[in-house]
Amino acid sequence: MPGEAAGYHSIQLIRDEFLMNVQKFTSHIQRTMQHLEGEIKLEMPTISVEGEVSDLAADPETVEILEQCVINWLNQISTAVEAQLKKTPQGKGPLAEIEFWRERSATLSALYEQTKLPIVRKVLDVIRESDSMLVANLQPVLTELFKLHTEASDNVRFLSTVERYFKNITHGSGFSVVLDTIPSMMSALRMVWIISRHYNRDERMIPLMERIAWEIAERVCRVVNLRTLFKENRASAQNKTSDARNTLKLWKKAYFDTRAKIEASGREARWEFDRKRLFERTDYMAAICQDLCDVLQVLEEFYNIFGPELKAVTGDPKRIDDVLCRVDGLVTPMENLTFGPFSIKSSQFWKYVMDEFKIEVLVIEKEAKNFIDESFKTLRSAEAAFDMLLKFKHIRSREAVNRQMMMKFNDILAQYCKEIDIINKIFVQNLENPPLYKNHPPVAGAIYWERSLFFRIKHTILRFQEVQEILDSDQGQEVKQKYLEVGKRMKEYEDRKYEQWMEATEQALPALMKKSLLTKSSTAAEEPSTLERGTVFAVNFSPALREIINETKYLEQLGFTVPELARNIALQEDKFLRYTDGVQRMLDHYHVLIGTLNEAESVLLNDHSQELLRVFRSGYKRLNWNSLGIGDYITWCKQAIGKFESLVHQIHKNADDISSRLALIEATNLFKYPAAKSEEELPGVKEFFEHIERERARDVDHMVRWYLAIGPLLTKVEGLVVHTNTGKAPRLASYYEYWEKKIYEVLTKLILKNLQSFNSLILGNVPLFQIETILTAPEIILHPNTNEIYKMCFHCVRNCVEVTKHFVRWMNGSCIECPPQKGEEEEVVVINFYSDISLNPQIVEQAVMIPQNVHRILINLMKYLQKWKRYRPLWKLDKAIVMEKFAAKRPPCVAYDEKLQFYSKITYEVTRHPLIKDEQCIRLQLGPLANTVQENAKSWVISLGKLLNESAREELYNLHEEMEVLNRCV
Repeated sequence: MPGEAAGYHSIQLIRDEFLMNVQKFTSHIQRTMQHLEGEIKLEMPTISVEGEVSDLAADPETVEILEQCVINWLNQISTAVEAQLKKTPQGKGPLAEIEFWRERSATLSALYEQTKLPIVRKVLDVIRESDSMLVANLQPVLTELFKLHTEASDNVRFLSTVERYFKNITHGSGFSVVLDTIPSMMSALRMVWIISRHYNRDERMIPLMERIAWEIAERVCRVVNLRTLFKENRASAQNKTSDARNTLKLWKKAYFDTRAKIEASGREARWEFDRKRLFERTDYMAAICQDLCDVLQVLEEFYNIFGPELKAVTGDPKRIDDVLCRVDGLVTPMENLTFGPFSIKSSQFWKYVMDEFKIEVLVIEKEAKNFIDESFKTLRSAEAAFDMLLKFKHIRSREAVNRQMMMKFNDILAQYCKEIDIINKIFVQNLENPPLYKNHPPVAGAIYWERSLFFRIKHTILRFQEVQEILDSDQGQEVKQKYLEVGKRMKEYEDRKYEQWMEATEQALPALMKKSLLTKSSTAAEEPSTLERGTVFAVNFSPALREIINETKYLEQLGFTVPELARNIALQEDKFLRYTDGVQRMLDHYHVLIGTLNEAESVLLNDHSQELLRVFRSGYKRLNWNSLGIGDYITWCKQAIGKFESLVHQIHKNADDISSRLALIEATNLFKYPAAKSEEELPGVKEFFEHIERERARDVDHMVRWYLAIGPLLTKVEGLVVHTNTGKAPRLASYYEYWEKKIYEVLTKLILKNLQSFNSLILGNVPLFQIETILTAPEIILHPNTNEIYKMCFHCVRNCVEVTKHFVRWMNGSCIECPPQKGEEEEVVVINFYSDISLNPQIVEQAVMIPQNVHRILINLMKYLQKWKRYRPLWKLDKAIVMEKFAAKRPPCVAYDEKLQFYSKITYEVTRHPLIKDEQCIRLQLGPLANTVQENAKSWVISLGKLLNESAREELYNLHEEMEVLNRCV
C-alpha cells in the first residue's frame, strides 16, 4: 500500500539519521582523545619575562636563555609539521579523507594557538629586538605552520558540508538512500570546487572522487553476493541487482550532469578529470549487474512458463519439474565462482560463464517448445489451456516459447470437442437415472444435473468468445455446431422432465393433503379392555408430499412455473414442518412412556391409557393436513400425555421403593460366621453355628420389616389409580399378583444364593471352625463327635430355609396378609412362602448337599486319625501285669535300656507330629491327643525306672551281703 511504503521509508530515514549521528559522536570522542593524548606543548622559558622588551633584549644571559627556548620551539614545530606531511588517510573511502584533515587540523591548531600566547609573543619580540640570528630561521617556520594550519582548517570546513552524503553512501540502509544521495552530493562537491581554496584543483578533487567511486563499488560488492543472490526471493534479488546497476550508472551520470552545468555556467573551472580512474571499475561493475539482471529475468521468464497452470493443463508435472531443475541449474556455475565477478582482471572468465549460460538457455528453450508441442496434443482441460494462453499474452516470458504457445489454439479446440463428446456421453448414459446432489428431489435434481453438464461446455465456449478469431475459423465453426446440437438435446430433456412432473403433481396433490395426521398400526389383535403395548402411531405426512414441496422450491429457483396449489403448500412448508415436528415429538414422548411400562403396569393403567387413546383418536379419524385445528390437537395430546406421565412416574416411584426393599432382602447374608480369634485359634463348632443363628435372627427381623412395608406402598398405588386404600381393589388384583411373584422369586434367590455360598465355604480351603481330638481308651474320638457336628450343620441349613416361614402370604386379590387358619386337630396354620420354597428342587439339592459334604470331610478326618492307633498299646495293655511279667524274667540292664529307648522314641515321634490338620472348612486340633500319648509313654518310662531301681537295689544288697561274708571269712 502507498501509505505503508511511505511510513517504511520514513522509518528508514530516521534510522539512517540516528546511525550517522552516532558515527559523528564517535568521531568527536576519538578526536578529543587524540588531542588529549598527542597534543604537542611548547616548552616555556624557565626565567621570568616580566618587564620591558628592550630591557630584556639588553640582558645577554636572558637573551641566551630565550634563544635556547626558541630553538626548542622551532624543533618541535618542524618535527610536528614533518610528521603531519608524512601522514596519509587511513582508508580508501571518502570519510577517511575527512578524518585525515580533521586530525591534521587538530594537531596544527594546537601548535598555532600556542604561538599566539602572550608569553610566546613576548619571547619572540625579545629575540627580534636583540637582533638574534634566529630571526632569519624563525619566520619561515611560523609561516609554514600558519599555511598548513589554514589549509587543514579550510578543508575540514568545506568537507564537512559533504560529510553527510559520504555517510549515506557508506552507511545508508539501502541503495535507495544512495540513489537519493548521489545527485545532491555532486551538487555539494560542485560548491566545494567553486568556493574552496584547496579543493579547486584536480590533484585534490580527483583523489576525493576516486574515493567516492571506490566506496560505491565496494558497497555493491558487499550487497550483490552471488553465493546467496539466487537463493533469495526472486523479486528481492531483481530489485537488489537493478538498484546496484542504477547506483553505478547514476554515479557516472551525476558526474557528467554536474560537469555540463559547470561548462554551461562559463564562470567555473572545468572538470577535466581522469575518467578511467573514476569510472573504469564502476562501468564494468554496472555491466556485470546488468548481466545479473538479465539472468534473473531469464529465470523469471522460465518460472512464468513452467508454473502450476502448465502443470494443470498438460498433466505431466514430473517433466515440468525436471525442466525447472535444469533452470535452477543455470545459476549453479555463478554460485560457485572461483574468481571475483566484479574484478576487471577476471572479465574473460566472466564472459565465458555468461556464454555458457546463454547456450544452456537456448537448449532449455528448445526443450520447452518440444514439450509444449507434445503436451497440447494431450490436453486435460481446454478452458485451463485457454486461460493459460491468455495469461501468456499478458506476462513476460521467453519470446520463442511465447510464440510457440500462441500457435496452440487449434489444439485447444480439438480438446474442447473431446470434452463435448465426454459430456454428451455422460448425459446419455445417466439419462434415466441421473446422479443427484444431496437433498435434491428427482426432477429438479435431474434438471440441475443436466444444467451443470451444459454449463461445463457453455462456460468454456463463452471464454473462447474473448478471442473471436478462434471461433471464426473452420474448426471453430465445427465446434460451435457440435455445442449447439448437444445443448438442444439437453433442453429437450429438461422440458420433458418438467411437463411430466406438472401432470403428476396436479393429479396427486389434493389426495395427499386429505390424508389423516396419524396412522395406527398394531402387532397384535386390538382388545378394547386392555392397553395394547404393540400399538404404534406414526406421522402420516406422505414422503410424496415432502417431495412435491422440495420440487416446487427448486423448480422455482430454476425459473419454472409451478401449479398454484403446489406453490401455496411450498410457501407453508415451515408450518407443516412445525406440525410434523410437533406431532413426531409428541408421539416419541408417548412411545417412550409406553415403553417404560411392563405388562402388569399396562393392565393396571388400562383405563387411563384408553382415555389417552380417545384424545389421539381424532388424529387418525377426523383431522387431515388441510385442517385448521392441528396446533390445538397437538396441545391437547401433550396435556393428556403429561397427565398420564405424572401418574406413571408416581407408580414407578412406588415400584422403585418396593424393588429397593426386595433388593435389600435378596442381598441379606444368612450365614454370617464369626471371625477367627487368632491365626492359630478358630471358633469351635458350637460357637460357630450359634453365632450364625444369632446373626440370622437379627437379619430376619429387618427382612420382615422390609416385607411388611410393601403392603402400604401398594395401597398408595391403589389410591393413585382407583382412589381407594383398601389394599384389595379388584382392578389391582393382577398387580398384587405380579409383586407376590416378585417376592417369591426374591426369597427363592435369597435361600438358594445363601445355600450355594455356604456350600462354597464348606468346600473351600479356608478353615471356618475347629474341633478337638481326645483319647477315650481304648478309642480316639472327635470332640464334638461326628453325629453332633452333622446335626448342628443340618439344623443350620434347615433353619436357613425356614426363614421363609416369617413371610406371610397375601390373601387372593389383595396385599393383605392371610390370617392364621385352623387345620386338623385345631392346629393353627400360618400360610407362608415356606411350603413352596422348601419344595424347590435346587434348594432341596443344596440343603441335602451341605450336610453330606460336612459328613464327607469328617470321614476324611477320621481316616487321618487311624495312624495314631499304632500307639494303642500304650493305653490298651495293663501296665502292672506287663511290668510284673517283665520283672519276673529278671532281665538284664540291656533289656531295660531297649524298653526305655522304645518309649522315649514314641515321645519324640509325637512331638514331631503337626498339632493342626486343616481339612477344607474344618481345623482338627491334635494337641490334647498328643499330650495324652506323651503322658502315657512317660508313665511307662517311670514304671520301668521304678522296676529297674528295685532290681538294682536288690542286686546291690545281695552283693553287699556277699562282701560281708567274705570279709568275715578273711
